[in-house]
Amino acid sequence: MVKHNKFPIGIFDSGVGGTSIWKEIKVLLPQENTIYLSDSKNAPYGDKSKQQIIDLSIKNTEFLIKQNCKIIIVACNTATTNAVKVLREKYDIPFIGIEPAIKTAALQTKTNTIGILATKGTLNSELFEKTSHSINQKIIRKEIIGTGLVELIEDGKLHSKEMTGLLSAYINPLIEENVDCLVLGCTHYPYLIPQIRKLVGNKIQIIDSGQAVARQTKNILEKHLLINTNKEKGVHQFFINKEKNVLEILISDKNDTTTVSKRDF
Repeated sequence: MVKHNKFPIGIFDSGVGGTSIWKEIKVLLPQENTIYLSDSKNAPYGDKSKQQIIDLSIKNTEFLIKQNCKIIIVACNTATTNAVKVLREKYDIPFIGIEPAIKTAALQTKTNTIGILATKGTLNSELFEKTSHSINQKIIRKEIIGTGLVELIEDGKLHSKEMTGLLSAYINPLIEENVDCLVLGCTHYPYLIPQIRKLVGNKIQIIDSGQAVARQTKNILEKHLLINTNKEKGVHQFFINKEKNVLEILISDKNDTTTVSKRDF
């Protein structure tokens, strides 16, 4: 009988941003093996049509299934909000999706005004709209499309003048609007937290869903008896269809057993 619990956790994103989720998985579940798929060639998903996002998500899922992944994390807000329902109907494997944590922000805001920094594809999705209407309608949502942020991160320009300029243009109006919670609605954006913090100081609470996703992954693995009971640290494989230097920088850790492969898919 095949021991499925030793199979890897599959993770995919429209690029390198989902490694922010991978890091949370690795902290909470250090014994789990992982396979990460970075579809950087098609990043960002946020400006694509719903059908394009679904097609890309299916392609990524089938790649990970061929690698014997036991569960798949859709480490992309845009792919989750546009495609995860289709994936769950199409494949007999557990999926973990990611949504902007606006419910958390709605519970924690004191000014009743929250900011949401996300891609166009996420903000315009049916699932995001449904989630937004589930919170207290007295809460004012200030939605900002983070045009250009993903591309700069993918190009290794995390600390560039262009990045500083864009963040100032997006964040400063939120400060003026009395926002006290900022939801990061893209898995690339946690890499911007230090720079955002310089802009907002302690005035605004920054909320991302990485730890919640890791906890949910653990819960689903336990529910399906898929937790890896091995005591050794997990092995991590990364696949990318573009240059791999930015990905290697983001995941670098001498204590990890990782391999990064460039491959067309």
